[in-house]
Amino acid sequence: MITRTYFRTLLTALLWAFSAAAFAEPSLDADSTPPSWNSSRSFSDLGRPRDQLLLGIRNAEQVEFRLRHDRIATAATLHLDYTPSPALIPVLSHLRVYLNDELMGTLPITQEQIGQRVRQELALDPRLLGDFNRVRIEFVGHYSDVCEDPAHSGLWLNLGRQSRVSLHEQALDVTGDLAWFPLPFFDERDTQQLNLPVVFTGTPTLGEQRAAGILSSYFGSLAAWRSATFPVLFDALPSTQDRPQPALVFATNDRRPSFLAEHPAADGPTVELIDHPQDRYSKLLLITGRNDDDLVVAATALALDRGQLRGNRVRLEQVEPPARKPYDAPNWIRTDRAVQLAELIDYPQQLQVSGLQPYPITLDVNLPPDLFVWRNQGIPLQTRYRYTPPVTTDESRLNISVNDQYISSIPLQGSDSRNSVENLRLTVLASDSTADSEKLLVPALKMGMRNKVRFEFNFASKLGNAQRDRCQTYLPTNIQAAIDEQSTIDLSGYHHYMAMPDLKAFSRSGFPFSRMADLSETLVLTSVQPDEAQVGTLLDTLALIGAHTGYPAFGVRITDNWSSAAQADADLLLLGPLPNELVNDASLPFLLDSPRSWLQHGAAGTDERSAGGKLGMSANGPLAAVVGQQSPFNAQRSLVALLASTPTDYGLLRDALTDSGKQEAFAGAVTLIRTSGVSSHVVGEPYYVGKLPWWLLLWFHLSAHPVLLAFLAAASVVLFAIVLWRALRWAAGRRLSDAG
Repeated sequence: MITRTYFRTLLTALLWAFSAAAFAEPSLDADSTPPSWNSSRSFSDLGRPRDQLLLGIRNAEQVEFRLRHDRIATAATLHLDYTPSPALIPVLSHLRVYLNDELMGTLPITQEQIGQRVRQELALDPRLLGDFNRVRIEFVGHYSDVCEDPAHSGLWLNLGRQSRVSLHEQALDVTGDLAWFPLPFFDERDTQQLNLPVVFTGTPTLGEQRAAGILSSYFGSLAAWRSATFPVLFDALPSTQDRPQPALVFATNDRRPSFLAEHPAADGPTVELIDHPQDRYSKLLLITGRNDDDLVVAATALALDRGQLRGNRVRLEQVEPPARKPYDAPNWIRTDRAVQLAELIDYPQQLQVSGLQPYPITLDVNLPPDLFVWRNQGIPLQTRYRYTPPVTTDESRLNISVNDQYISSIPLQGSDSRNSVENLRLTVLASDSTADSEKLLVPALKMGMRNKVRFEFNFASKLGNAQRDRCQTYLPTNIQAAIDEQSTIDLSGYHHYMAMPDLKAFSRSGFPFSRMADLSETLVLTSVQPDEAQVGTLLDTLALIGAHTGYPAFGVRITDNWSSAAQADADLLLLGPLPNELVNDASLPFLLDSPRSWLQHGAAGTDERSAGGKLGMSANGPLAAVVGQQSPFNAQRSLVALLASTPTDYGLLRDALTDSGKQEAFAGAVTLIRTSGVSSHVVGEPYYVGKLPWWLLLWFHLSAHPVLLAFLAAASVVLFAIVLWRALRWAAGRRLSDAG
């Protein structure tokens, strides 16, 4: 008898096969063997950074993984790493493993495994694998053969984050159709870092660098948390020995790589998808044109794709990206109106949970780093929620926290009322004061650039009772809970003002360049003859900013002439050797000229003993640096310099820019990158960017000088008393003159 589950699985397999067939074309050489390789993804790589504790009342855990559209898996194995509770009954306790809701097998917990760390392997059926896959592990635990309490503390199994899924993958011969773009150059199903080589004829011109920068920021916005890096090659193609490797190629009619010598000349901005000359499983995306302007137009069209691309060759006629406004980056929360939580979710049902002990609901809230929240009463958060009400009022609660800091706890009433609204204020004071809203005490909290708002439903329930000669067992109800998508968070009315330089803002949000999502107020200064490492650093940096904003850098400008920077009202991003004007500038906090390095001013940190001083040295080890300072041309603009000398130095710099862990160490005005890690220093005096009302500006800066503030307050009182005394004397004199 064919079950409904079997029919659904068969239908899914047919649909996946049809999709793969549409994306792949028949092999041109029946004797050629498609490249294949082994891959392994740990549960930590798949979004489970910590061990998971399976309980009697929360007994299931699942991980999701995807297959790229240009690959197929011919074999799959699940490697489990777990530790069962020593209180379990052997064999009666076991694990059930499902792949895409199909049972793959059971793993009994034997006497030898009780309380011990266990490593088991289980083969998965590769025929069930599709674009999106779920592996679900269910724990069936027993500690007694009669009268069990599902919430008993002895019912647990620790599922290690070292557990992994191993696949044997095989490449598909994909068709050359731009309708699938950005495939195969970027596939959202791939959770690995995006590594996309970029090929130029030789040292790229400024126009070629800008075109490549637009595309790198576009791919960076798609890669997001995966990060992206762009190895640069001059007149060479990447190796495809291990597995297929797509690449981007930039060429004009006068400047083209040698392997395109016989390729037809372009008659305008053109995008073309072709096979790699030595590997038909690898694709090359040709961005060609008559000149550099055509390359910029073609790159802009690709990054602005509105679903019109099709075929293997497209000639562009008109491209006009939309104008942007400050602070309107798609990845940042709106600050001009209240925002519904529906605008912040990443996938459907993100705001819904189920079970007696459901997992927390987590939302990412990214703020502009210069949002001025000093001494503000708080950020309004209106929370609407629904839940399965308990039979009686008990200790069931909804806990709300931000960045793992407790905010409030809302009791879940035992009634028929399923809809509730709570108005909270996420306090942004850096003091110990509290805020009271709707009879809720909210502790002080300072929100940063990246924030996680967590809603955690905690239900109290009497599941069972086991006493001598008396046994009661209750089955837990299917409890449902949800945060309503119409709940709002309101950041409107806030000013933009912050102290600079702040390299933490640069590494974590791309600020100040990301103030305009399209980087239309950014000027990049490069060397006259950049090498592969320097161009690759430029592309990686623009991809990093694109990942933070979620938008391509359509408006970025690139120059190799320092004097032109004086004429531009823009924030400056400098790569390569420092101009002589900056080298001779006494305010420059750090100088790197391999093998010499010079920290012009000591780090003014929290330890006063280490403040001040200078340090210069020569060494044979690699060193890179990121330096921030005020622009020498505009007090409201900033300069960020990415300093390195050798390819090894640039390798350190690029690794730090694409490593989320190392990005967290960026701070202050100078960040030094060595093989041992990243260190940051606060150097020199801060400057401020943004605007505040005069009275708030005065109050903010005086708050750092309490003695001066007290003196001004006393002087104001004395001055007011004198004015009042003179006014009263004038009034008294006038009354006497009238009486006379």
